[in-house]
This record gives sequence, C-alpha cells and structure tokens, in this order.
Amino acid sequence: MIPEVKELIYRFDQLDYVVEEELATVIFLMLMMEKPLLLEGPPGVGKTEVANIIAHYRGYELIRLQCYEGLDVSTSVYEWNYQKQLLHIKLNEKGKISAQEQEKVIFSDEFLLKRPLLKAITSDKPAVLLLDEIDRADEEFEAFLLELLSDFQISIPELGTIKAKHKPVVILTSNRTRDLSDALKRRCLYYWVDFPTFDKELAILEKRVGGEVVMLRQLVKFIGYLRGQNLQKTPGVAETIDWARALITLNTTSLTQESIDSTLGCILKSQKDIDEIRHSITNILEDISA
Repeated sequence: MIPEVKELIYRFDQLDYVVEEELATVIFLMLMMEKPLLLEGPPGVGKTEVANIIAHYRGYELIRLQCYEGLDVSTSVYEWNYQKQLLHIKLNEKGKISAQEQEKVIFSDEFLLKRPLLKAITSDKPAVLLLDEIDRADEEFEAFLLELLSDFQISIPELGTIKAKHKPVVILTSNRTRDLSDALKRRCLYYWVDFPTFDKELAILEKRVGGEVVMLRQLVKFIGYLRGQNLQKTPGVAETIDWARALITLNTTSLTQESIDSTLGCILKSQKDIDEIRHSITNILEDISA
C-alpha cells in the first residue's frame, strides 16, 4: 500500500468512515487523475456517504443532484429568471436601449439561475458534485452529461460554452435499476460497493455507535442472516446503525426475542418482511448463537 492511500484511510477513519484498501485506492486515483467515479451497488451500502466524506476530507462544498425520471436541463443545469427579465424590460420600456442591447443584458449572468451542474463548474472554490442514483434518470439526460464528464464544461445557447473554474470532484451512484451507457462508463473510474463484511460492519458500528461488543456482534450476525433471505427490502448499513442506536437507547446489552420483536421496524420496511421474520426470531437467534 502506498503512503498516500494509507494516509487517506487514516483520514477517513478520523471522519468515522471505515474504508477498505481497494476503495481507498480508487478514491485516491480519482482525486489524482481528476476523473469522475461511478459507484454501483445495492441500496444502503454507503455509496452516497463516500461523496460526503470526500467533501469533508477535502474541505469542499458538496453539491448534490438527486436524479429521477424526467430530470431536465432547467432542473439540473440552469434556467432564466423570467420574472426578473420581464421586470427589467418593463422598467426600461421608455429607455433608449436597443432591442439587441436589451437582449444582451437580460441573457447575462445577472438573470441566470444556476442549478447543481452549472453551480459545480462555476463555483469560485472546488466542489464535490454528487449525481445520486443516476440510473433513475432518462438515457437522454445521461447523454447530456457526457460533455460535463469528459470536458468539464457546459454549453448554454445564449451564453456559449462555460468551462469549469475548478474541476469538481464528481461522484455518480447507481443502484443498477438499469444499465448505464458504455459512453458514460468510459468517462469514469468504477467501483462496485457491496454489503460490508462482518468485520467491516462491526467496525462501523463500534466507530459510529459504540455499545456492548457482544450485542453488536449478535446484531451484525442477525443483519447478515436477513440479507440472505428473500426480503422485499434488504436492510442496508444505515438500518444497521439505526437498529444499534435504538437497542442502546433501550439499554439492550444482548439480543433477545423481545428486544428484536419490538424493534424490527428499525431494519425492515414492509409488513410482509416483518411478519415473516417475526415468526423466525427464535430459530435465527439459535443459528447466530451456534
């Protein structure tokens, strides 16, 4: 392991984020090569948190764009402040300014409403741009991103091409609800974020929550068992942390059928899943205690 990656792991640890060497190496390369990073994996494994930690690590502003079907330029890049433009035109109706000059004025920075993508490349300071759940956006929007991801610039018809003052650190996350295009993937470094190993998830809880180690070990084993079942919503790391905090709040030092039964809503998010697991708690406790 090179010293820079070891330092990154240490700094992330100071920020209460447990990162393994492989992911730390990819993050280091992303920062040094100034390339976007695409993180794919199931929901709830901490993909979004990577962007938050990098922003804290570098001292950058985090600019987030939550992607969804139908996302368009006016929401993600820019739009004109039409009310302000109309007011300016009305105030200058009797002025001697020509129509051409008027148009030049109202289509200037003063009347531009910057959305996340434009804000990220025009920021006076470097920023972390998080394109969260890019797989939920339309393929047309994905194609629009290619100019930004390759050249760090955006074209606006009324203003021309705007190049980044500072190249943002770009993180894209995907839950793999659809395949992303090869063109987008070629512009990014890639890493698959899976559910954590037992040791890593235990380390996360010890760092983020604390509590009795015996109880935390039981909890992580129980969560691991649930992830092996055919649930409607598999619990992620966030649910593990919430559950640990709930049990500690209830002064729980060891998992029991009663403590699990009363807190299943912290980790399972459908009644069907809760009913299925509730009938199996005794057997699960025996399995994880064996």
